[in-house]
Amino acid sequence: MTSMEKSNYVAGEWVGSGDLSENRNPSDLDDLVGLYARASAQQTHDAIAAAKSALPAWSAASPQSRAEILERVGVELLARREELGALLSREEGKIISEGIGEVTRAAQLFKFYAQEALRVEGLAIASIRPGVRVEVRNEPVGVVGLITPWNFPIAIPAWKIAPALAFGNTVVFKPADLTPACGWALAEILSRSGLPAGVFNLVMGRGSVVGDIIARSSDVNAVSFTGSEATGRGIRTLVAERGGKIQQEMGGKSPLVVLDDANLENAVDCAIGGSVISTGQRCTSNTRIIATPGIYDALVEGMAARARKLVVGNALDPASQIGPVVDERQLSVNLRYIGIADGEGARRLCGGDVLDRPQRGFYLSPAVYADCTNDMVHVREEIFGPVVSVLKAADYEEALAIANDSDLGLSSGICTTSLKHAEDFKTRSTSGMVFVNLPTAGVDYHVPFGGRKASSYGPREQGRAAREFFTTSKTAYTNPL
Repeated sequence: MTSMEKSNYVAGEWVGSGDLSENRNPSDLDDLVGLYARASAQQTHDAIAAAKSALPAWSAASPQSRAEILERVGVELLARREELGALLSREEGKIISEGIGEVTRAAQLFKFYAQEALRVEGLAIASIRPGVRVEVRNEPVGVVGLITPWNFPIAIPAWKIAPALAFGNTVVFKPADLTPACGWALAEILSRSGLPAGVFNLVMGRGSVVGDIIARSSDVNAVSFTGSEATGRGIRTLVAERGGKIQQEMGGKSPLVVLDDANLENAVDCAIGGSVISTGQRCTSNTRIIATPGIYDALVEGMAARARKLVVGNALDPASQIGPVVDERQLSVNLRYIGIADGEGARRLCGGDVLDRPQRGFYLSPAVYADCTNDMVHVREEIFGPVVSVLKAADYEEALAIANDSDLGLSSGICTTSLKHAEDFKTRSTSGMVFVNLPTAGVDYHVPFGGRKASSYGPREQGRAAREFFTTSKTAYTNPL
C-alpha cells in the first residue's frame, strides 16, 4: 500500500481493499488528494459485527471516559484546523477560510458533546400507586449507521458521530464516496483517541454497496442519513421495513422574503451571502428571494452588482470568494438548470458561465435571475449550485404564501425592520428554521437543526435535541417491599 492509499477502519484495524477511488481537487484536476479504499460487502458486514460486539462494554462505560475521549478529539481538531481545513478545501472546493471554519465547527461539536456525555438525564416520577417508584431512563439506541454527504465532509460527520458516541452507541460511519478524505482524517484521529476496538468503524465506498448494507442490516439499530431526497426515501423504506430507527435531512429550497422596509444593504448581503456563497452547495441556501414592489428593483440591481464582483477561483487562493463546483456531474446539473431557467423566461442578470482558470477545475460564475415565478422548475427544485432566483410579491401576505408554497421546508428568512412582520413570519413560516435579517445558511451547533415537509424525517439533529435520536427511553417500576 502506498502513502496515497487510505484504508477503512474496522474492529480497531486498518483494512484495505482492491477497489480504490481517486479523490481529485475540483480546483485543480491535476492534484490527486489521495486514493481511498472502497469497502467490500464483507468488510461492511464485519464493521457492523464489530460495532455490535463492542456495544455492551461501551454502553456501560462511564460518562467521564466518554467525555474525555470526545474532548481529546475536539482538541486535536482545533490544533490542526488549518491543515485539515486545507485538506477540506482541496477535496470539496470550499474556499480556505470556509474549510478552516468547518473544521473549527467540527471541533466545537466534539467538545460540546463531551460535556453532553456527562448530562445523560432521567426522570423520577411519582407513581399513581402508593409505594411504587417510577423511573424513566435514557439508554443508548445501539449500533448506529451514519451516512453523510459531500458538501460538509467533516462538520456533518462530527455532528452525528459525537452525539452517537457521547450517549453510548457504537458507530458504523460511511462518508460520501465523492469526499472521503475528511472522513478518513477524522477516523484516524478517533482511532488514536482511546476508543475500544469496534466502537467506531469507518467504511468508505459507494452508497449502492455500503449504504445499502447499513440500511438493510437488522444489526444496525438506527440510521442517520443526510443527502438527497430520492436516496433518502429509499433508505427510509429499507430501515422502516425492518423496524429500525431513522433520522434524515434531505435538502431544501429556502425562501428569503424581502419587504419594502428592509435595510437594502443588509438584504443584499443576506440574498447573496445565503445563496451563491459556498458555490450554492448548502442545503440551507436561500435560493428563492421574494421581494415586494417597493424594494424589488433596487434589490435585484444590488444582488447582480454584488454577484458580478465575487471572485471565483482556486479554493486555496486567499483572494477567492467562491470556489469551484464539487465535480463534473454537479457542474452538468447546474448548467442544465441554467438552461431550464433561460428557457422558462427568467431574466438572467449575470453569471451562469463556465470559467477558465490557470488550473483545470469546475468553475462557474454565480447566476442571478429576476422576474421569476414560483411555478418555474428552477425555482421549485433544489439545484445545489450558485444560482439564485428573485420573485416579486404584491405584499407581505403574498410573499409569505409564496415562501410556504414548496414541498421542502428546511429553512426560511425575512428581511424587514417591522417587528410585526418578523414575529408573524416566525409563527407562520412552515420551515423548521427561521431567520430574521440573516441569511438562512448559517446555524449554531448547540440548538436543534432540521426541517419540515420533505426536507427532514425523524428527530432533530444537533444541540441537546440529538439525544432523542441517539437514546431510547426505558420506564422502570420498583416496589421496594
